[in-house]
Amino acid sequence: MKKKMFYPVFFAFILIISMMSCNKNNDIYKYEAMVPVYMDFSEFRQPPKAKSARGIKQAGKIYFKDNLIFINEVNEGIHVIDNTNPSYPKKVTFYEITGNVDMAILGNTLFVDSYIDLIAIDISDIHRPIEVSRIENAFPEVLPMPIDVNLPYAWDKIDRSKGVIVGWDVETLTSEYPDHWGIWPWSRFGATMDVAFESANKSAGIAGSMARFMLNEQYLHSIAQPHVLKTIDVSDAANMLQTDSISSWREMETLFRYDGHLFVGTTTGMVIYSLANPSNPEFVSELNHINACDPVVVENDIAYVTLRAGTWCMNTTNQLDVIDISDIESPTLLKSYPMFNPHGLGIDNGILFICDGADGLKVYDATNPLAIQSNMVAHFSGIDTYDVIPLGDILLLIGHDGLFQYDYSDPQNIQLLSHIEVGN
Repeated sequence: MKKKMFYPVFFAFILIISMMSCNKNNDIYKYEAMVPVYMDFSEFRQPPKAKSARGIKQAGKIYFKDNLIFINEVNEGIHVIDNTNPSYPKKVTFYEITGNVDMAILGNTLFVDSYIDLIAIDISDIHRPIEVSRIENAFPEVLPMPIDVNLPYAWDKIDRSKGVIVGWDVETLTSEYPDHWGIWPWSRFGATMDVAFESANKSAGIAGSMARFMLNEQYLHSIAQPHVLKTIDVSDAANMLQTDSISSWREMETLFRYDGHLFVGTTTGMVIYSLANPSNPEFVSELNHINACDPVVVENDIAYVTLRAGTWCMNTTNQLDVIDISDIESPTLLKSYPMFNPHGLGIDNGILFICDGADGLKVYDATNPLAIQSNMVAHFSGIDTYDVIPLGDILLLIGHDGLFQYDYSDPQNIQLLSHIEVGN
């Protein structure tokens, strides 16, 4: 099934054209807009470097592999933490990677985005990351986070030949039209699995629910742009090869792999692809919902989706949707539960973990999907939460307050094991 992409830019352009005859007095109007800040390509494409371990300033995505925790420092790189003892995690090193947000690990190779590029890094020696290869312009439309969501981009000021865009300045510009239709931030920004322990060197790690990178066998699936899902063969890290590119009218946000299927969270619904042919995902089904941000996780025949309000999500609804996927070709909404402002989530053997934003971590017994809200087993308030990874008995949680680890071997008596605070 193919659908045409929706381009807000196109409609803005049409509106501008329609207004061209309206300014008969040749008046000049002033407006503020974001103009790009560039980094020269030669400077941008320096190999990643290992630096001394440092404090977390702005935590982003989280990843786990072989007793190591990898935490994205938004647009700056990745913290590497030795988690051999979850009660006493130790910071090991920091990988300096310009424009990094997402990551995935297969064997001893770390795959990361670096603004518009995809990089494969050998981390056999965790202290000596070595760039193996790079696909330049793998994510050509990626832009850094805006500095003011209420301002448009100055589209005519963007010239990608000048270098990679690494930030924004605000300038006062002029226009012949009183209502300037700038390009608003709809593009993907560089801000954000099956749960099982696997043997080293031959396996993928475990991502959180906010991941845009997802490994399946030798293939890396990535949300390359809001409307494009790419598949890349990474079996030979030195020669990564794109095998597929799927365009969608939906704005894709997150990826989750389960039982031979790829579940895509979008701002308008959940989309399911078959991975029977892992090099070329095939559309299976979809379930629409109101416009909202929505990561998804799956266990058995149930998918759990959180919808949240916010500037980017463009709605006022905060809820958990529980979806029956026993018929994978016809998913059905079972029930919705109100939430505060849910972000990432995780599910493990019927225990559901929800990062409910500033209302903290909420833990539910989800064995009865129709009675989840009445079966809360724990609520850790006072922390601003973003995403989780359940690891059997240990829960990793990342948020504005840093990294938390909980022992949930007894779900009725969940214990905090450790906390690495932001700044430490």
